Amino acid sequence: MLRRVAAPPAALELLRHAHRTLVHARGRQDPLERYATAHLAALRATAAVLAVRGRPSNPRRRHAIRPAWELLPEVAPELAEWAAYFAAGARRRAAAEAGITGAAGERDADDLIRNTALYLRIVERILALHP
Repeated sequence: MLRRVAAPPAALELLRHAHRTLVHARGRQDPLERYATAHLAALRATAAVLAVRGRPSNPRRRHAIRPAWELLPEVAPELAEWAAYFAAGARRRAAAEAGITGAAGERDADDLIRNTALYLRIVERILALHP
């Protein structure tokens, strides 16, 4: 069962920004730009979840800077598979942002855009929002 909480305004703005970023990704022609931008949209949606759910309670790790994909399963275990999926694409995103040819093709970009759109809908459901 999904845990629902009320989303603060900052989280709502992050989610709106994620949607705008995804629209921007769909409009790009270059698959590298589309891939990197779609991944960024997912990261912004994850920031919204982290804004609502807060930080993990492990006191030993409180001061370390950790990737959002590592924090997400701790505060939203129901999104652990998504965290692994997007974490696996983080290096590809960095390569795409650097313009490395072959880092992401058309199909990679299309798949990521489609999966990010699904992820955004799931995040909205978890945060009890209406698209």
